[in-house]
Amino acid sequence: MSINDQLAFVVRNDAATSADPVVAAEQATLIEPLARPLSGVVRVPGDKSISHRSVLFSAMAEGASHVSGVLDSADVRSSIGAVRALGAEVNLEKRPDGSLAGDIRGWGGLGPSQPEGAIDCGNSGTTVRLLMGVLASWDITVELTGDDSLRRRPMRRIAAPLELMGARFAPEGATTLPLSITGTRGLAAISYDSPVASAQLKTAILLAGIFASGTTSVHEPAPSRNHTELMLPGFGVDVEAAPGEASVAGGQSLHACDVDVPGDPSSAAFMACAAALRPDSTIDIENVSLNEARIGFARVLERMGADITLKPTGSAGEEPCGTISVSYVEHLRSCEVVGREIASLVDEIPVLALVAAHAEGTTVFHEVGELRVKETDRLAAILEGLSKLGVRAWAEGDDLHIEGKPGLVVPEGLVFDSLGDHRLAMTWSLVGFTGAHPVSIRDFEAVRVSYPGFRADIERLAK
Repeated sequence: MSINDQLAFVVRNDAATSADPVVAAEQATLIEPLARPLSGVVRVPGDKSISHRSVLFSAMAEGASHVSGVLDSADVRSSIGAVRALGAEVNLEKRPDGSLAGDIRGWGGLGPSQPEGAIDCGNSGTTVRLLMGVLASWDITVELTGDDSLRRRPMRRIAAPLELMGARFAPEGATTLPLSITGTRGLAAISYDSPVASAQLKTAILLAGIFASGTTSVHEPAPSRNHTELMLPGFGVDVEAAPGEASVAGGQSLHACDVDVPGDPSSAAFMACAAALRPDSTIDIENVSLNEARIGFARVLERMGADITLKPTGSAGEEPCGTISVSYVEHLRSCEVVGREIASLVDEIPVLALVAAHAEGTTVFHEVGELRVKETDRLAAILEGLSKLGVRAWAEGDDLHIEGKPGLVVPEGLVFDSLGDHRLAMTWSLVGFTGAHPVSIRDFEAVRVSYPGFRADIERLAK
């Protein structure tokens, strides 16, 4: 079986497995305390956001793009499966480090092909939302669906501005998957004031705007991730960008280019927090994206008193990258995280909440309502998980409050449910890895969405 066939097979089976709540509930993994402190050097997998874009943009381009360092995970496989269904030629091979590398020949000016059936995006919100922007400018009709979790996530925020540009969605007014999009080659440009800071929303509009008549612009209430703005010029698309806003002129096209994907700072955050919580630990996390829109977690750890430093070492394309070094310190303190910071660390809030549970004082994360519409209701899950630890935590509107307990002693026999959410699976596993007692995690395998080798890496650092 070729790597492409393997990827397609795993995409289908990942979606089927995660959609079965009975199977998920029965899966439990015992996480035992690390025998030694974390020590040494680790490289986390390729950035998930950049990997998605490298696949999707290459598929849109004329010619064959070479991509390397691509994250091999369930979410990225969903994007690979989607572009193959739409006519792109994907020839990727597994590298010794676990990443994917190879060529993707795009459909270019011919446009995507009409797929034989619905495109299943699995658990990947990035795949489905960016695909809406990709498909909006072509006169084909494509049904988009996903697993149980993805079918609960909001899609109207993407569909609404694309409808203003001329795309059509069915059922009319649909807020969740499954839905069908019918594109048009007569897209009209828009100037859109986004109600949320969302890189997925911004990217969908910009991708549609590349083929629209006129200049399309997006204005956000706070800056979101800017990987799209950094990557598109490499594919020959001029983008005007500033913090909180971006625009693209219509009538452009994408041409092939090379993309090297750096390490994922969201994955690095879990390693960093593990070292911050396990006494006597010192680690270096190499070749990580140090994009300012992605390292908010490091700034929060600094304010909490953690010993963390970021050292730039180069770049991968337009993405700055470097090494994150973390050493354990005995005393952590609470801090306040304001709304304008949230977009730069929203995926790391669960694990930062766990660190806050060990800090002195009350930590407040402001304006985190977006957590309610992630892979699961992460805000509710954080509150439930911290209550199991005996930590007082509560929500006031969209603000999360955590009253830390320095010297926190974790009860024995704890069982956490990841709810099929990779970030929750990794967060609650740190309770076991860095604590005094084992914990059990239901559906720990959800980590394959972003960091399949997470457990192996963290245990290797403790040998």
